[in-house]
Amino acid sequence: MKANLNHIDRRRFLRGSGIALALPLFGSLATSKACANGATDNPKRLGCFYFPDGVPMPLPEDPAYQEWAWFPHGNGSEFEFTKCMEPLEQLKSDLTVLSGFSHINARDVHGHNNADQFLTGAATGGGDREYSNSISLDQEYAKHVGDQTRFASLVMSTDGGTGTARGTHTISFDRNGRPIPAEHRPKQIFDQLFVKSDGDSSRRLAMSRSALDDMLSDARSLRKTLSASDRKNLDEYLDSVRQAEVKVEKAKRWLDAPLPQLDGDPLNLELTTDEPREYLRTMFDLIYLAFKTDSTRVATYQIGRENGVGRSDHLARAVGFNLAHQLSHETKNPGGWKNFGVYCQFLNEEYGRLIAKLKATPEPAGTGSMLDNSLLLFGSASSAFHLSRNYPLILAGGKHMGFKHGQYLNHAGMNFQGGPWLGKREPWQDEAKGEDMPLSNLYVTMLQRLGVTTNAFADSTGIVANV
Repeated sequence: MKANLNHIDRRRFLRGSGIALALPLFGSLATSKACANGATDNPKRLGCFYFPDGVPMPLPEDPAYQEWAWFPHGNGSEFEFTKCMEPLEQLKSDLTVLSGFSHINARDVHGHNNADQFLTGAATGGGDREYSNSISLDQEYAKHVGDQTRFASLVMSTDGGTGTARGTHTISFDRNGRPIPAEHRPKQIFDQLFVKSDGDSSRRLAMSRSALDDMLSDARSLRKTLSASDRKNLDEYLDSVRQAEVKVEKAKRWLDAPLPQLDGDPLNLELTTDEPREYLRTMFDLIYLAFKTDSTRVATYQIGRENGVGRSDHLARAVGFNLAHQLSHETKNPGGWKNFGVYCQFLNEEYGRLIAKLKATPEPAGTGSMLDNSLLLFGSASSAFHLSRNYPLILAGGKHMGFKHGQYLNHAGMNFQGGPWLGKREPWQDEAKGEDMPLSNLYVTMLQRLGVTTNAFADSTGIVANV
């Protein structure tokens, strides 16, 4: 039996003058075969997010430890967030915080060299070691689900492109270990995901009105064929796209800003303090919309480049500071841990907004919420100052895949390294106080729950059974 291509296309796109806008799936427009079988299978999505420079790690005897240490206090289901994590308090039951995990091949390497390894676990190394990489977690999953959506994966970063070896601007690597260029321009991401156009029509629309305005008559026609629930979903979706479109326009000023000078001179951005927050929020919103329209089921976003190079270092201006990387160097100063913690609090707040939006959105043409069917990993490849051990990690969503949350898997216990850098040896140069678990074990577990038949990834030695 041949599929009705017009019906499928109509379900997926609204059309205007030479352009088309991707739509979410609607249960009331599911094919008769799907209806006969009950509900269609829920999609399984993967989102991976990376932030640089580690996190606040004051020692227990430091007065700042109780309030500004990044990791929670406690273990299992009995744990308390510090002020760094306060924005995630209402989402406690939807996430798991992990400590005591790192990649075996990275533990004795300077922390700024390890963003390349975060999703690969490869021995990219440092110093004079020859550089090579391997496939990243997201691309391993994309091999299995990429043909089911318009885009196999969405690769994003704040700085864009690929960067350099051990100074990456992307956390996605193909099966040959080659970096996949990341897109950093919200307008290009928006158009790529949601708008198919010919050159003349897009130029006309750019000069006249919003892309959505030209599609409203088509939307009104489509609404007549939908159930009451799907009509509500359509209206909410169009409103979300409209809001994203407005944010993209606002974010253009950020994209036109020059890259910072490598000599450390301050960057003169014509931006208000709130615009970096708007940029980060827009990038998260674009991932939300990409998932909601089933344009892709795999997304990565590198929030910042390591070592304070690139425009991403200026995201700290959202909370009143100049350079994000500098905050990790100034923790020995009065109020230094708090300043670093406030920046991490900002990142957690925006990540939490994405989790909350997915949780509040019913699965289009499926069951549960979008968060139940989306597995999100948020973390960094260093914890204390340049320390490539005990990665700070937050795993969220995926309850329909068997993940149980509301816990802190404190494998590090009190055997962690930290404290401010006083200008001498750095924590990564010291002998480890404890034995980390292979982070690749978590990746094997994630892949298995996502439906991939595998027992190994990178340097894994098993799985993590208690997530």
